[in-house]
Amino acid sequence: MEIKDLTEEMNRFVRAKGWYEAGSKRPQTPRNLAISLSLEASEILEHFQWAEDVKDKDELAGELADVALYLLQLASVSGIDLEQAVLEKLKVNETRSWDTGQG
Repeated sequence: MEIKDLTEEMNRFVRAKGWYEAGSKRPQTPRNLAISLSLEASEILEHFQWAEDVKDKDELAGELADVALYLLQLASVSGIDLEQAVLEKLKVNETRSWDTGQG
């Protein structure tokens, strides 16, 4: 499945819940989605608090999926082609100097 397909599935789910409708208790604005994305990303950190290894891989997978879904939706409602943005960012990163851990 491609990013476009995942985005369509995410949009189908959100529409089915009525979250795109005016007056929704969960308005799907870029601001609200950015906050939700940050909160879900923070939940990933809980899996590593006081431990180097993941104890429950299934729970971590669910949190990673939450982050991915909010990221897809934030890009979608902001009119950003996430696949193109990632490819462009990779090109930029290829030109950057990275810390090699030396010196």
